[in-house]
Amino acid sequence: MKIIKEFKEFAINGNMFDMAIGIIIGVAFNKIVSSLVNDIILPFFSIIIGEVNFQNLKLVLQEQIVDNTGVVTQELVAINYGNFIQVLFDFSIIAITLFLVIKMFNKLRRKALDEKDITISTPKNIELLSEIRDLLKEK
Repeated sequence: MKIIKEFKEFAINGNMFDMAIGIIIGVAFNKIVSSLVNDIILPFFSIIIGEVNFQNLKLVLQEQIVDNTGVVTQELVAINYGNFIQVLFDFSIIAITLFLVIKMFNKLRRKALDEKDITISTPKNIELLSEIRDLLKEK
């Protein structure tokens, strides 16, 4: 029963809910990024290279050989680099976006933790810790 009690504490503290919300937002964000890459960014690159679908881009190493009866005697061997380009764009956009979001949160956290900045109210726990620190310095 200790495991159930620990799980309840975990769920009530909000960690599980925060994680679930993060996963849901991440899935939705993935769809947005995929649409941005597939529907907006890749068409511009396709104009430049003359290909409409990046997934069709490949480097053929060995052609497919079909005999007179239509049976494939030798399979096509190719490096499909078009899909890799598309996934690379997806990753780059996600990485840049996450970097900017984390940078914004760090900036806000630094402002909130700055005791001298009076424009942003310092959280109560930080104020109490500052008072304890000041009292300890006096002793």
